[in-house]
Amino acid sequence: MFQQLLRGFSHACRSAGCALVGGETAQMPGMYRKGEYDLAGCIIGVVDRSNIIDGRKSRPGDIILGLESNGLHTNGYSLAREILFRKMRLKVTSRLPGSKITVGQELLRVHKNYQPRLAKMAMDVIKGLAHITGGGLIDNLPRILPVNCDAVIETKNWRVPRIFRILQENGKLDAKEMYQVFNMGVGMAAVVSEPDAKRAMRMLKAKRIGYIARGSGKVRLEF
Repeated sequence: MFQQLLRGFSHACRSAGCALVGGETAQMPGMYRKGEYDLAGCIIGVVDRSNIIDGRKSRPGDIILGLESNGLHTNGYSLAREILFRKMRLKVTSRLPGSKITVGQELLRVHKNYQPRLAKMAMDVIKGLAHITGGGLIDNLPRILPVNCDAVIETKNWRVPRIFRILQENGKLDAKEMYQVFNMGVGMAAVVSEPDAKRAMRMLKAKRIGYIARGSGKVRLEF
């Protein structure tokens, strides 16, 4: 088990250009059933204060780009389990409706690492970055918005992955809840100026998902 974990860590660290600098193990007989274990980790980075990308330079007219996700990533699993297993009565080995993969394969997709792609971009081009985790686009984008700006999200600009459509239809969820719980196919959002947008889209393999407008620090969804 340790060998498998370390191989996974090593592969991930190499792909991200970072080092595995330490670790600790604790064996606690009686706490876990045979074959079970707990695993926790963290990644620490260092940035000069003058180079921090916090969105403060964003202005009305700037473009919001979306880097695609490859599934739920690490958020919304409680609601997804409720819908898939309790309402739809699927099993881990069941095929997802209209898909060639199983429920288990969909839920175990590995969270994308955007650092290698972002590192190729000149950091002075990117005005703001928002990792779309818990809270979705609605709750994460405001963290990088100036108080006098809103983020207008043009939801028709990208194709929402099938898993989210399945969850919405079978869970009978409204659109706002979907965009506040799940990433909806956008794992990372980047704010750039309009003149830099095309080059940034090409380098980041991203799509335009919206723009910055005058406002009060909120997210507006356009359908």
